[in-house]
Amino acid sequence: MTPTIKFSNVNTLFSRTLKEKTNQYFKETLQKKTGNRRIFIKASILLLTFVLLYSLLVFVQPHWAISVILCLLFGVNLAAIGFNIMHDAGHNSFSENKRINTLLSYSLNLLGGNIYFWKLKHNIAHHTYTNIDGEDHDIEVKFMRIHHDQKLRKHHRYQRFYFPLLYGISYLAWIFYQDYEKYFRQRMGHSTEKFHFPLREKVIFWTSKLFHLGLFIILPVLIAGWLPTLIGLVIAGAVCGMSLATVFQLAHVVSETTFKTIEESKVEEEWMIHQIQSTANFSTQSKILTWILGGLNYQVEHHLFPKISHVHYPALNRIVRQTCQEYNIKYNEFRSFWAAFRSHIQVIHAMSR
Repeated sequence: MTPTIKFSNVNTLFSRTLKEKTNQYFKETLQKKTGNRRIFIKASILLLTFVLLYSLLVFVQPHWAISVILCLLFGVNLAAIGFNIMHDAGHNSFSENKRINTLLSYSLNLLGGNIYFWKLKHNIAHHTYTNIDGEDHDIEVKFMRIHHDQKLRKHHRYQRFYFPLLYGISYLAWIFYQDYEKYFRQRMGHSTEKFHFPLREKVIFWTSKLFHLGLFIILPVLIAGWLPTLIGLVIAGAVCGMSLATVFQLAHVVSETTFKTIEESKVEEEWMIHQIQSTANFSTQSKILTWILGGLNYQVEHHLFPKISHVHYPALNRIVRQTCQEYNIKYNEFRSFWAAFRSHIQVIHAMSR
């Protein structure tokens, strides 16, 4: 059995201070930590946009040039639903109502994924053991080396050239292959232990997968034909995959974040400091990007407070920065998307040698 990695609890003054300041902020502003009216309006806009774009592509079928543009927008819309609705709901931060969180978290199943697998992989493994090889399954990218503890293989020397292709197919590979691989193996990774998979979740898995196949493949093929369906699925899937993968990578796989080698199952820092060291923000001044990404450009705040809705991240950003300055803790943030992207490429290049 794999030993549980433990974080330091000797001196947790930073964590206590940050939690106190954050709680004081919500107390003074009389706000709930979950989403507010704005997040429900945003969710309604994104879901209505999904219905509109899908209907235009499948039932109206405009000129091919217009359809290509609509497919590109549909890909962005799929990613935005994941960023804004599924992500907050999956962390139980969308609403105070647990039933609403549960219902909206299944928007991932609507898009072809599986929320049960996602919570095991993301909420538990990634958020607890960020950037720790063998524990954080989100840094286990097939055909890529992004952690110094991962074995260097011959094909890795070319990863700076082929990584856009991998990011582009990541969403389609996830929903059409990797979920089934996890289902039959009942493991998150090749070397991990088997996870408990209740019968109820197995029924939901197959029901939602069949529904997704019907909505995204069977119905479009019957109405629009197989070739337009294939082209549309590839375009939308590539845009969605590129969006999801890039946002994650810019938050963790950049030159400023740390990738630790864990010895004797102990981390020297307390958990909150580890999160700050292994995570980075980017382009937080862009209101448009913040809106589309569901605040995931404020990744530091999200990792410190995953159960607080993204609508509060800009305010929390000021509190976290100030506290880090007080305790002389480096805070990672890139002024722009492109600065973060260049840093990500530097890591990909470095890990290829």
